[in-house]
Amino acid sequence: MLLIFMADFLWREVSEKEKEEIQKQAKRIMDDFSKKLSRVDKKIPEMLIERESGEREERKGECLDLDREVMFENAPEKNKDFIIAEKKSWG
Repeated sequence: MLLIFMADFLWREVSEKEKEEIQKQAKRIMDDFSKKLSRVDKKIPEMLIERESGEREERKGECLDLDREVMFENAPEKNKDFIIAEKKSWG
């Protein structure tokens, strides 16, 4: 089990002996992961979705007239001339 403490994240000089131990530990972790990965069933079935048609039908695009009053009525935040939108609140 690998325990990591906050003090381990502080920068410090590492001796050659410590470097070798880190390399050995990393190799053990990668070898262990590789062994476990080799036991995974490699035959993952593909999901097949059959459709009658693969393309949608071409139609003439229509331009919709948007009513400014309706847009402003639906906007949660607005002032006289502008709709106020949120900025970067999603992440």
